[in-house]
Amino acid sequence: MNMPEVDAVPPSEKVKTFPQTPGVYLMKDATGNVIYVGKAKNLRSRAGSYFNKEAALELRTCELVKHIADIDFITCENEVDALLREARLIKDIRPKFNKELKDGKSFPYLQIRTREEFPRVEITRTPRRKGVRLYGPFLSKAKLKDAVNVLQRVLKFRTCTLDISSEEDRWRFYRPCLLHSIRQCTAPCNLRVTREEYRKQIKKLVMILEGKSAKLFRRMEREMLEASAATQYEKAGRLRDEIASLKKLELRGDVDTHQQPEVFHIDPKKGLLGLKKVLGMAKMPRSIEGVDIAHLQGSETVASLVSFLDGLPFKDGYRRYKIRTVVGVDDFASMREVVSRRFKRMSDDGGIFPDILLIDGGKGQLSAALDAFEAIGVTPPTVISLAKQQEEIFVPGQAESIKLGKNAAALRLLMYVRDEAHRFAQNYHHTLRRKKLVD
Repeated sequence: MNMPEVDAVPPSEKVKTFPQTPGVYLMKDATGNVIYVGKAKNLRSRAGSYFNKEAALELRTCELVKHIADIDFITCENEVDALLREARLIKDIRPKFNKELKDGKSFPYLQIRTREEFPRVEITRTPRRKGVRLYGPFLSKAKLKDAVNVLQRVLKFRTCTLDISSEEDRWRFYRPCLLHSIRQCTAPCNLRVTREEYRKQIKKLVMILEGKSAKLFRRMEREMLEASAATQYEKAGRLRDEIASLKKLELRGDVDTHQQPEVFHIDPKKGLLGLKKVLGMAKMPRSIEGVDIAHLQGSETVASLVSFLDGLPFKDGYRRYKIRTVVGVDDFASMREVVSRRFKRMSDDGGIFPDILLIDGGKGQLSAALDAFEAIGVTPPTVISLAKQQEEIFVPGQAESIKLGKNAAALRLLMYVRDEAHRFAQNYHHTLRRKKLVD
């Protein structure tokens, strides 16, 4: 049996080369298995702390340290990205020494039901995909709830579960709840606010959630200073805490970037039917392969290939390639190499091509893949690319990209394939524990 190679550099020395940026570190045992995943504000400092004298004596870490034979990292944009990436990896890999985040519990979202006449605002772990404005995932439900309470005091929107309609007379006789009495809700349940006025309240909430909160902060800070100057220290302290709560609204991920598969379920059959229609295929596709190029630790370039069958991951078909012929960072040349290697071998061995080959990127990456097929003299399958910024689908021979709605099943399936390929390359996906690096 071929065992995965462990880096020749001792992990205690390897961590000294890590960047001083936010990220996630992955610790491995002598067989190459990931045994612990952690997050860090400063990768070098945090990962290095496991190899000092104190860690060797601490009960919480001493057993883990005994098993660390290698360590790698993934850089992240910020601390929030690192925390959400850590959670995703732990749920995917389920490392031996990670005790938390294995229960499948998801992060919460803030949801505004915009299709309702009087949109309700709610905190949920099971968000809708249609008819809502969605924000998150947030790191803490308790902190999110505190922030929503502050916003409700200022903007007076409703958080109840009532299905209110101004066309039903019964609401004119409905008794508002306590929140109206303490002036934290304008009581649309009793039609004490018009639809137009209430929607202005929601519009202000949306502006704050989308980063336009400077005016509100200035007002609250002014009130806090005035309360302090008037020796109203209790009020000043409350305002200080409310400002801090609102600022925690920024500690959240992005709905699409940090999508939680256990929250947003994808219907594979609908996705495949959608692709058949969008791409004009004669029959419904069954197999999709996705390719992504990644630069690990800022230098080594690898490519990942993931396989989906009937809209679901087919882990036995996953591959990772170390780029051989490209010097430096060149995504186009790297894409040409991996596509050439993959499909020349399949062609020589009489392998079955996928119905769709999905390339991560835009027109440039798509052209590079097509150049590879031409160079090896192989007729390609249906080849498309997906550009992340606008989620545009590029098809050979079409000048304009295909833009689908964010909730379209076909687009969501392609995003799933693309994101899985990206995660597989970046995160040393757990299916590689028992596989050799394709060389």
